Amino acid sequence: MTDSVILRSVKKFGEENHGFESDGSYNNEKNSQSQNEKKGDSSPVGFFQLFRFSSTTDIWLMFVGGLCAFLHGLAHPGVLLIFGTMTDVFIDYETELQELQIPGKACVNNTIVWTNSSLNQNVTNGIPCGLMDIESEMVKFASYYAATAVAVLIAGYIQICSWVIASARQIQKMRKLYFRKIMRMEIGWFDCNSVGELNTRFSDDINKINDAIADQMAIFIQRMTTSICGFLLGFYQGWKLTLVIISVSPLIGLGAAVIGLSVSTFTDHELKAYAKAGSVADEVISSIRTVAAFGGEKKEVERYEKNLVFAQRWGIRKGIVMGFFTGFMWCLIFLCYALAFWYGSKLVLDDGEYTAGALVQIFLSVIVGALNLGNASSCLEAFATGRAAATSIFETIDQKPVIDCMSEDGYKLDRIKGEIQFHNVTFHYPSRPEVKILNNLSMVIKPGEMTAVVGSSGAGKSTALQLIQRFYDPSKGMVTLDGHDIRSLNIQWLRAQIGIVEQEPVLFSTTIAENIRYGREGATMEDIVRAAKEANAYNFIMGLPQKFDTLVGEGGGQMSGGQKQRVAIARALVRNPKILLLDMATSALDNESEAKVQEALSKIQHGHTIISVAHRLSTVRAADVIIGFEHGAAVERGTHEELLERKGVYFTLVTLQSQGDQALNEESIKGKDDTEDALLESKQSFSRGSYRASLRASIRQRSKTQLSYLAQEPSLTGIDHKSTYEEDGKDKNVPVEEEIEPAPVRRILKLNAPEWPYMVVGSVGAAVNGAVTPLYAFLFSQILGTFSLPDKEEQRSQINGVCLLFVAMGCVSLLTQFLQGYAFAKSGELLTKRLRKFGFRAILGQDIGWFDDLRNSPGALTTRLATDASQVQGAAGSQIGMMVNSLTNITVAMIVAFFCSWKLSLVIVCFLPFLALSGAVQTKMLTGFASQDKQALETAGQITSEALSNIRTIAGIGKERQFIEAFERELVKPYKTAIRKANVYGFCFGFSQCIVFVANSASYRYGGYLIYNEGLHFSYVFRVISSVVLSGTALGKAYSYTPSYAKAKISAARFFQLLDRRPPINVYSGAGVKWMIDGHDSKNVNVQFLRSNIGIVSQEPVLFACSITDNIKYGDNTKDIPMEKVIEASKQAQLHDFVMALPEKYETNVGSQGSQLSRGEKQRIAIARAIVRDPKILLLDEATSALDTESEKTVQVALDKAREGRTCIVIAHRLSTIQNSDIIAVMSQGTVIEKGTHKELMAQKGAYYKLVTTGAPIS
Repeated sequence: MTDSVILRSVKKFGEENHGFESDGSYNNEKNSQSQNEKKGDSSPVGFFQLFRFSSTTDIWLMFVGGLCAFLHGLAHPGVLLIFGTMTDVFIDYETELQELQIPGKACVNNTIVWTNSSLNQNVTNGIPCGLMDIESEMVKFASYYAATAVAVLIAGYIQICSWVIASARQIQKMRKLYFRKIMRMEIGWFDCNSVGELNTRFSDDINKINDAIADQMAIFIQRMTTSICGFLLGFYQGWKLTLVIISVSPLIGLGAAVIGLSVSTFTDHELKAYAKAGSVADEVISSIRTVAAFGGEKKEVERYEKNLVFAQRWGIRKGIVMGFFTGFMWCLIFLCYALAFWYGSKLVLDDGEYTAGALVQIFLSVIVGALNLGNASSCLEAFATGRAAATSIFETIDQKPVIDCMSEDGYKLDRIKGEIQFHNVTFHYPSRPEVKILNNLSMVIKPGEMTAVVGSSGAGKSTALQLIQRFYDPSKGMVTLDGHDIRSLNIQWLRAQIGIVEQEPVLFSTTIAENIRYGREGATMEDIVRAAKEANAYNFIMGLPQKFDTLVGEGGGQMSGGQKQRVAIARALVRNPKILLLDMATSALDNESEAKVQEALSKIQHGHTIISVAHRLSTVRAADVIIGFEHGAAVERGTHEELLERKGVYFTLVTLQSQGDQALNEESIKGKDDTEDALLESKQSFSRGSYRASLRASIRQRSKTQLSYLAQEPSLTGIDHKSTYEEDGKDKNVPVEEEIEPAPVRRILKLNAPEWPYMVVGSVGAAVNGAVTPLYAFLFSQILGTFSLPDKEEQRSQINGVCLLFVAMGCVSLLTQFLQGYAFAKSGELLTKRLRKFGFRAILGQDIGWFDDLRNSPGALTTRLATDASQVQGAAGSQIGMMVNSLTNITVAMIVAFFCSWKLSLVIVCFLPFLALSGAVQTKMLTGFASQDKQALETAGQITSEALSNIRTIAGIGKERQFIEAFERELVKPYKTAIRKANVYGFCFGFSQCIVFVANSASYRYGGYLIYNEGLHFSYVFRVISSVVLSGTALGKAYSYTPSYAKAKISAARFFQLLDRRPPINVYSGAGVKWMIDGHDSKNVNVQFLRSNIGIVSQEPVLFACSITDNIKYGDNTKDIPMEKVIEASKQAQLHDFVMALPEKYETNVGSQGSQLSRGEKQRIAIARAIVRDPKILLLDEATSALDTESEKTVQVALDKAREGRTCIVIAHRLSTIQNSDIIAVMSQGTVIEKGTHKELMAQKGAYYKLVTTGAPIS
């Protein structure tokens, strides 16, 4: 088939068709660049786009909720109408009383007249009298108030309830769509987006959108209605005064706008910094064993803290801006009061345009309008934050994957031979467009043959396999299957034809049986057992207490490398695939297992195409065809014999490897005949406890303790993904999450102790701000009282005095609001940073066994770090300010009220418990919901974290849908909680809103009684009612912070639980005697000291997403390592030349977990890292199993150099690597069954002898 193939036919109707051209139209470079550009300049999502996922039901719910919010908003201006009329009634009554107190005046025929002089008998001021029954008037007004209260209760409930339900429905849909889209993205996209960042988006950013579209919307509509109607009412009653008051409003609006804008910008920056810190945490926690082995805990904490400092700066800036502009707004408002009363009193007294009641009405309606406008702006903050958070999420949802793994497009071939051909394929990874990995690669892989691909590390062998699976598309050229360009084939179908076993196999945290069943959905138990036998895994599985129902732990962490490898091979075999890709599939196996697996593979080879990338030549020899790779191109092809004659790439690899195997071989031939009787009685396979799966205990021990307590025996038939996740939840004999006791506030504040000066200053500011409200009530009633004074001049001078006081209050507010905002932002941000740092430090200080517990999976821990720390700010930081503010408010108000009239105050105080109660109930409910929400989402978080971390494996076995389904099942719980929450929250909201009107209704009724019967001055009635009701609102406000306060206490408790946990092996403690192991129990040795003397190179080395230099320097975290030492170490590790060939040399970033490097390269960096440490003890855990022969030889030389003068413990399956050891110990089932030198053991003809002989190495 020629190279110029162009298939344009495959497309869904109406979709763009890029065609499947082989002329580079699928250029990955373009894709990655455009992605990076996109990341740079993303403008926030438009507000109404936040609702783009609403269904008709949601729209109806939002409509009804909006309508009720509108009606609720009308209540306030409506009450003002009543209030104005009432004021006039009071003033008329008071004037009448004052007139009648003048000696010689009396009420005749409902008019006030002089009685004592017959002359002036009929001369009157014409002031009417005796017409007003103040009590019945008050009854009328009280009933208006009561009616309003009922309406508000109903409207408030419906508005909140419908919006919260609608938002819960939309958020659930959004989470589903987001996860679905991410699971559809091509692998190149994951190379450019870190898993930690995506996890943060799932937890934090979607919650922020939720905050923007739920109850905030209802409250916003309600406040805006109140605001607009307030202004309209003002204009209707008196336009002159309204205009004067409004003239100040643009300035107030300006303040609000600045706050909204700056908050959204700062939040955006803060989020970015936290996401970065989150991805550091995720990376570190996932590689905790490496961090512990190299004593990198302190270094990692510092790296994490660096990212937190940026976030902290933005948070403090946000506080400063908010504090200043809030102060600015309050200052303007008080100046505006002064202006309004001064000008208004002129209009009343001089021009007689308004009555005093109208003045009050105009003034209050404009103020209520403005205040609600201001309060509505606080909702804008939530909207802005939501929009910022939605940007990246919607961008992803809208992005078209370059390779859509769930698309239905493309051909599905009826019959498939399995011939694979590469036509001049050139390829670079999207994340590193400047490095060519494959260079004009052309090769043919025939069906029914086993083709081995060999070559040195980094030659592009594994990359070729990834192109066959279509994880990436070639930049130039094409890959064909039976002559069809694979881009024209249906991708799900294509991947279903392929079985893959990777070198570092990924298992999912479920049972062994389920892991194998991932290979083929409908696999029966017989199929699974058969595959396990073929993969030589059956025996070890049956040896575990739970057999096939054993949970393998996160990432298969409970099993050794060899065991994981065999389960992965079984998973590939159960698929019965046409094409089997083995990427170093047997590198982690010992000779015996390898021989068996090799046999199983050769059985199925007919009718299958097998492509094997291998470094062990024993694996390669079995192949029909061998292809040699060099620098991203296939340079030779033939059988073992043919290639040996060519003396090319293959020849060098073979000669390098055979030298080591030569000696072994001669001996093994001698003793071949006597083997039979020396076989082990029970055919035990020598599985080993890999370093990954924790060094502290043998496999058996671990399986017994951990696995049995984590899983009961579920039935074997068809366990689905969900059950295992839930099993994780149920069978923890100690369910930590629910039973947690909220932390004492004292302890939270203790953590905040270093910031006490800030907190004192902030509290003083808050206290003054709190006292302002009751003082305002006092001044306001003072003004009303002056209108009933008989002397006009007296009225004027009193009003001017009050206006000056208003000006003074404004100036004070400016200062104190700023202090409160800044001081608490500073202390709160410092606290959050400190908490995150402590939490992270405590996590890194735990013993490795703690991480094996499913509850402490990297995903769950990262989520917890992110959310808990920011929630603790709810009990400290700005919340303290709010509390102090409310407390002073209430205290001052009470003093004012009781001083004026204790009887009336007592009546109103009866309502305070209700105001408080509605808050408390609301809190209680919401806290319960918070912890349920949290748990449900944490399980979902585990699923996303596992899916995203292992995306290649999932794509390879085509299990995206299964993960999506599991994730969506987990979302049902938070959704149900949200619906329940909506009802409770709605009722409490309605109740807390209506109680004010009820209180007013009762107090005016009783106030009327006191005025009539006890001669109380009406201004006192206003003073008492307004100060107590306002302080009641303050109390309500204090309670509205209680949900976050309660959440904070629970999050803090969870934090303290982590901080207080004393791990059995404590990294940070200085305890323990500083002796080396020589003759001393290592338990008494200081842990850090012990580990600092041990260097380890493991089979799957973990690298961090930073430069090569930093990765090597990681070997010794106690001091700063000069570059010379790094270079020297990398020369010893045979790494230097390779690094110098890279464009950025030692500054090259290795990618997340070293994904940008081949295994051999990663391994050599790991060795350099161990050498830099200069340890007394060197542990080599299968250090060369992943390498091709050439690299292995160089690395072996490096290791031999590194071993000089050190105690060295080597775990190996390739016996050639250990035959020169001083002592060889053979282990089985956790005990040493024989030990001695190579010669001694061969002579014994025991287990070691059997391993060597059945391994049948190359002669």
